[in-house]
Amino acid sequence: MLQPAGVWVVAACFNEQAVITSFIERVLEVPGVERLVLVDDGSRDDTVSQIRGWQARQAQIDFPAPVTLLELTRNFGKEAAMLAGLDHVRGDCAAVVLIDSDLQHPPELIEEMVEEWREGAEVVTAVRDDRDQESRLKVASAHWFYRVFNKLVDSIQIKEGAGDYRLLGAPVLEAVTSLRESSRFSKGLLPWTGYRSVELPYQRVSRSGGQTSFTPFKLVGYAFDGIFSFSVLPLKVWTGLGVLVSLLSLVYASVIALRTVLVGVDLPGYASLMTAVLFLGGIQLIGIGVLGDYIGRIYVEAKGRPHYFIRAIHNS
Repeated sequence: MLQPAGVWVVAACFNEQAVITSFIERVLEVPGVERLVLVDDGSRDDTVSQIRGWQARQAQIDFPAPVTLLELTRNFGKEAAMLAGLDHVRGDCAAVVLIDSDLQHPPELIEEMVEEWREGAEVVTAVRDDRDQESRLKVASAHWFYRVFNKLVDSIQIKEGAGDYRLLGAPVLEAVTSLRESSRFSKGLLPWTGYRSVELPYQRVSRSGGQTSFTPFKLVGYAFDGIFSFSVLPLKVWTGLGVLVSLLSLVYASVIALRTVLVGVDLPGYASLMTAVLFLGGIQLIGIGVLGDYIGRIYVEAKGRPHYFIRAIHNS
């Protein structure tokens, strides 16, 4: 049986009409790339039309452009779109490169990633350097996320600056696509598989067109996805906090009882009573929220819905 020997590239697209044509051409100029698989994640602009138009122009000049478009039925999210691309290429390639289609990941780095893979690397991870052109707030928040994640999670450690720009060998591709959990956090799933990774530094540039779909609220939610997917420590923290508050309450009750015995009963203060009630109520609500988040994830997993649906596959 012949084994696939090519390197394919998978990129999720969402409202990238301003840069998608340039992205396609820059990827296909990289030596060693056999096919580019674009996954449209329910774009609301002309991203699909731009890709289909590019495919049609290449067909007119009788050039077999190695570009495949997977058109999803709606916006399922970046993680689902990447999984759709990986499912499509599984078994057809010897290695696959995951890359963003907004040109913040330089496609020219793929050649170096392929060289590392050919020299024996199982995973090649592109890591942003300190000259990242993102805003200071975003860089600082990402820094703290990596620190918190690595403190809370014992099973894996995530390299700061490592994102979704990676090359996966065929065994890694099989392992990652076999993990079908609903709340996917690829930054954690890939190191969790245990395959050896080689790191390559790169400088991520500002977007040359379009706008990011990741709002601050979505980024916070994605961060919680990562933590809750790989650690139950938040549950243990609130258990410990509950024990601590109970002990403090017992100490305070003992102080009040002792003072009552020594000096008699005085009129309790309204302010201190309300402060205690509101504080304990807030602690309980936060704890219920953390517990509810875990239960919600169990509920979603129990339904077992597919991660995505494909409307059409367009081959050039």
